Amino acid sequence: MSLLVVGLSHRSAPVSVLERASLSADAKVKLVHDTLAAEPATEATVLATCNRIELYADVDKFHAGVAELSTLLAQHSGVALEELTPYLYVHYEDRAVHHLFSVACGLDSMVIGEGQILGQIKDALALGQELHSAGRLINDLFQQALRVGKRAHSETGIDRAGQSLVTFGLEQLTAGREPVDVWAKDKRALVIGAGSMSSLAAATLARVGVAEIAVANRTAERADRLVEILVASGTGVLARSVPMASVADELTRVDVVVSCTGATGLVLSGDQVAAAVAGPAGLLPSPPLPDSRGSGPDAAPQTPVEPDSVLARLVAAAEAGVRLADGGVARTIVPGADRDGCPVDVPAADGRAALTGVDANSLELHGTWADQGEAAAQRQPRKGARSQVDAAPVRLALLDLAMPRDIDAAAHRIPGVRLVDIESLAEASADAPMAADVDAVRGIVAEEVAAFGAAQRAAHITPTVVALRAMAAEVVAMEVARLDGRLPDLDERQRAEVTQTVRRVVDKLLHAPTVRVKQLASEPGGAGYAEALRELFDLDPQTVASVSRADAAGQAGQVDQAGQADKNDDSGRAS
Repeated sequence: MSLLVVGLSHRSAPVSVLERASLSADAKVKLVHDTLAAEPATEATVLATCNRIELYADVDKFHAGVAELSTLLAQHSGVALEELTPYLYVHYEDRAVHHLFSVACGLDSMVIGEGQILGQIKDALALGQELHSAGRLINDLFQQALRVGKRAHSETGIDRAGQSLVTFGLEQLTAGREPVDVWAKDKRALVIGAGSMSSLAAATLARVGVAEIAVANRTAERADRLVEILVASGTGVLARSVPMASVADELTRVDVVVSCTGATGLVLSGDQVAAAVAGPAGLLPSPPLPDSRGSGPDAAPQTPVEPDSVLARLVAAAEAGVRLADGGVARTIVPGADRDGCPVDVPAADGRAALTGVDANSLELHGTWADQGEAAAQRQPRKGARSQVDAAPVRLALLDLAMPRDIDAAAHRIPGVRLVDIESLAEASADAPMAADVDAVRGIVAEEVAAFGAAQRAAHITPTVVALRAMAAEVVAMEVARLDGRLPDLDERQRAEVTQTVRRVVDKLLHAPTVRVKQLASEPGGAGYAEALRELFDLDPQTVASVSRADAAGQAGQVDQAGQADKNDDSGRAS
């Protein structure tokens, strides 16, 4: 076994790099084709999710394989090799098997124990089978990974250690104020996308009790199909499909948006979100702005600032003294604060005139400086901060599960908007408690890795053993034919008895050595026994190779049938 995996994930790379390195469906196909065309690889497939990209291959040479796979990942991801290399990890042979089995069990997921990764592993196997790039090793490996993942979920309580990314994201939207089902009751939701993650999000929203779900997708038929599934789910949710062109209008009437598409650019801009919360169904009217001459009953009435852009809304919020959400950190811009030490040259006068000419970055710097006047105990650390509770009421909750992101990150600065994305989920999950069952799952993984390695090593010698027995059968047939020439008077019964006796002698002579060599070959370092057997019995390498090819073809056919049966039985997975 010469299994090699080269990849990057949320554990090795920042979200900004993962976002740029994401692969489209076409890019995955081209990557697999180019990997097979490369000299070191004989079979390959790619596992690409929202927070990992991993290229699996059976290679002839380790160092050449690492160099080639790394280069191909860089070429097809669009990230320069010198920039990508610091974030890549490499696993080889048993360590590569251990890594995939851990991934299948949810131990390497952003949310420990989530089960959605099993569907993504199944997709990677299906890709390899469809492209005929998955040979015996990849088929065996990914089928076993699926079984190990299912075993971990059925034999342990790993499910209690975490939830699906969707459920975890919804919990971050509630910010711990109330249970998800209480928070979701009677809310209207918009789901953008109709793939596996979006379908899971829609099903989860229906289960927790939202009143209405609108589904928008570039392919209308897939949106309609998801709506049919939601209506038939028995949750009582009102579901409908809408064209992608209507998303901006839908934003003005929904309370929750979940987006996960394969788009390479933004699906929702900051200005679209700002316009939605500023509409008739959007943000509550801002309080009157304080006049520079003072406030009170004698103060002149002020006209609220029209929040027609993100910057204008920030200005209006700053002048009104309301709290802003910058990455989840509760931030107050205090009018009239002591300006000594402020990094931004803001005029002394209060009011709109003081901030009109200040750009957004400077305004953020000013807000940060103003926050330093608050008690340190009231401030949250950066890590996981975007999941903290904001004081201002949330008009529109946004959950972005796409990689690259679907929703402009600037949306979290808009008053009345709460945005949770892959980056904030990674930060929030970093401190999540590990369940005691994780240790049990690690034990299962170690056991299964040892069993897989032994089976692969034993399978490696099987063609040699089969070729040896074929040669022995050929010798028996030749000797029986020679006996017929020397003793032509033997009747049929006598000839059959002689033939059976010779076969029994040969079988008994070969039985103990072949059983023992299989046992020895299954142990670490046992790969040399196959070659020793070939040398001792002068076996034709072409015969051994033909047995291997026939065995691999039969194995692939069995895997295809098993995979199809597994797909037919996969009724619980959204598609």
